[in-house]
Amino acid sequence: MRAIVTRPQAQAEPLLAALRARGFEAVASPVIEIEAIEDGPIDVSGYDWVIVTSANGATELAARHRGEVPRIAAVGETTAAALTARGLAVDFVPTLASQEGLLAELPRPVGRALFVGAEGARRLLADELPADFRAVYRTVELSPPPPAGDLVVLASPSAARAWAKLGSTVPAITIGPQTTAAALDAGLTVVAEAGTQDVVGLVDSAARWRASSRS
Repeated sequence: MRAIVTRPQAQAEPLLAALRARGFEAVASPVIEIEAIEDGPIDVSGYDWVIVTSANGATELAARHRGEVPRIAAVGETTAAALTARGLAVDFVPTLASQEGLLAELPRPVGRALFVGAEGARRLLADELPADFRAVYRTVELSPPPPAGDLVVLASPSAARAWAKLGSTVPAITIGPQTTAAALDAGLTVVAEAGTQDVVGLVDSAARWRASSRS
């Protein structure tokens, strides 16, 4: 079975390798790329929390933070792992890996918080905690010719929207509820959603769907 991976080229290899290890023919077809928004420092001094909602945000925070680092909240285990790998300790990860999970579960009182994320990110945390917002990267859509495949793996809402614009009707496996919602809104057919929002969850979900489609 041929699985199409839409992650940015620099981030695709772990998912490609994991799919191949489970017997898929995995091919890369990046539909988005990540660009840093300028390279100035991210001043974290004076904050009680810094909240990070993606591995891309973790990369930018680790490279550019200035001031004494306060407590850090990560949206999920993948983001937490990216922060830890770059030398930043993570103090909190919600059980529900989403902005809603962070909003509901972050210990109160929150105090002064900084939300580090993507340009155009949902502002739920910024509006409801509230938190200051710093856009540190942007997602740029690409338009490659869609390759033939039996399923497409979508690891972010932005990838779902970009893939939909290519006009492919290949069924989709998504990384979580936000990506599922974006895919459905864009007219894609979602056949499975990962149980955990990481490479393992995506590959397990793809393998289960493969088994069910053959039965």
